[in-house]
Amino acid sequence: MAAILASGSVNSLKTLWETKIQKIQDNREKQRRRPRSRLGAAAGVWEERHTLARLRDKLKTQDGRLILRLEHEEWKALPGCLVRLSQIQEWHIHRTGLQKIPNFVSCFRDLLVLDLSRNGVKEIPKEIGGLKRLRELLLSYNRVLFVPEELGDCESLERLELAMNRDLDQLPDKLSQLRRLDRLDLSMNAFGAVPPCLLHMPALEWLDMAGNRLRALPRDIHRMEKLHTLWLQRNQLEKVPENISRMPRLDTLVLSSNRLTDIPPVMEDMVNLRFVNFRDNPLALEMATTDDGDDREMFGREFMLTYIREARKRAHAALNVHALSHA
Repeated sequence: MAAILASGSVNSLKTLWETKIQKIQDNREKQRRRPRSRLGAAAGVWEERHTLARLRDKLKTQDGRLILRLEHEEWKALPGCLVRLSQIQEWHIHRTGLQKIPNFVSCFRDLLVLDLSRNGVKEIPKEIGGLKRLRELLLSYNRVLFVPEELGDCESLERLELAMNRDLDQLPDKLSQLRRLDRLDLSMNAFGAVPPCLLHMPALEWLDMAGNRLRALPRDIHRMEKLHTLWLQRNQLEKVPENISRMPRLDTLVLSSNRLTDIPPVMEDMVNLRFVNFRDNPLALEMATTDDGDDREMFGREFMLTYIREARKRAHAALNVHALSHA
């Protein structure tokens, strides 16, 4: 009996001793990790301060605005500490490899210009809708595939540039709420049709849709009442709708490098149309003779008027031939 008790006492002491040793080892491990943790936190704080200092060095004041300029530096992502500089009114970030507009962009309530041209941005965050004072959004030469409808909440937006995003092919209908937008660049993308929302932008004056895949223009194109400049070169347009003649302010129309085979006669009455280009279209009339006998290439307004007159002569001659054949 005494032997059994002695054995039990030894086992208990052994267990207590092992537990004590384990606690000592655990405490040593904690002590060893604690300095590293503190060093890591300190390093993080130092890195954030260093990054913030770098950003502050890029700040400039111009015309009373605080502007951030980053160019030819590697900033694939913008650090969260940038929020501390939320008073910035303009971002000009070019050729940095930036891949994403941060969600915290909505914290910059006073932002007027967001220029991120020539980067690698793939999407526009929904938070962009919180920028009520934003006037210019410039995202040309990026990789944007999708435009969120929340962009329509940017009620002060006047200029939107999305050129050369290549695969971008549609815009949300809600962008028709951009009542102040007067300049829109959608060139060199994949649009197969003019987005319907454009016809309901009351302030739109300048539109570039060159280098897309347009096959036709909307019949009610005349709804863009304030439009004065329209760039449509390098598309696949086969005709021009007659209602284009009902655009009283249109003075510049570029239709070169399309598939046009005719010009609507009603365009002759567009007295405000100052510049038009029909170069590189399969139109019948390519050359005209001036009063002094010199052959001269024409592709502008003079060409348009000459083509319409010649087309009317051909139609009149054909009508006479038809009438004589049935006399």
